[in-house]
Amino acid sequence: MSGKNRIPIFPTRMALTTMKSKLKGAVTGHSLLKKKSDALTIRFRAILSKILQNKQLMGATMREASFSLAAAKYAAGEIAHTVYENTTTATMRCRLANENVAGVHLPTFERIKDEGASNPQELTGLAKGGQQINKSREQYVKAIESLIELASLQTAFITLDEVIRTTNRRVNAIEYVVKPRIENTISYIIAELDEGDREEFYRLKKVQGKKKRDLAAKEAEKAQKKELEGVLNPGSSRHQPAQQRTILEEGEEDNLVLFS
Repeated sequence: MSGKNRIPIFPTRMALTTMKSKLKGAVTGHSLLKKKSDALTIRFRAILSKILQNKQLMGATMREASFSLAAAKYAAGEIAHTVYENTTTATMRCRLANENVAGVHLPTFERIKDEGASNPQELTGLAKGGQQINKSREQYVKAIESLIELASLQTAFITLDEVIRTTNRRVNAIEYVVKPRIENTISYIIAELDEGDREEFYRLKKVQGKKKRDLAAKEAEKAQKKELEGVLNPGSSRHQPAQQRTILEEGEEDNLVLFS
């Protein structure tokens, strides 16, 4: 097997266990990242549809705000210098918050509503055009709220786009690079271990066969030695000294003779 598409590792049982654990982790990671990518894609499409709707509404909202400002100027005259003089602090504020979507923190902008704050422009247009000025202010408040929501959606859209690309790259890397390398490494280790087992079995058979041949040769040598001794000393069994009888055996024979 070519070593280009596998991990360089010495084939042992421990290495096989390690590679199997890595493969299990890769499969689990691939599954989790795939689910994360799917969840982020669903949210990404929902944000995209909201952006399209808000952009269409934004045009109408800004158009109405511009018409209301023109009506206020027509009714009350130039009010810019009066607005500048009466403005001391911001009447609208927004804060940055985080929304967790599948482990991804999406920045969102929220308007801070201060119910107890007074309107510094409540006396603007007291002489004439006050109703048109209030209507223009309400229209621009709606426009600013739409801008805040659109900014949140655009920021979340860009963040999700980058995260989805990164997640998809990781999913593809695990699926097409990491898992095949680990699987090829496992196949390589199993093949090498099987080859080692076959070699060990063949070696044991050869050793056992050699032991059997050595034992047969020793037994044949012993039998040959016995035959040779029998040929060289044919009367050795007849020249063996007779066994001497003991006193007890002689006494027993006499008793048998006497009392027969």
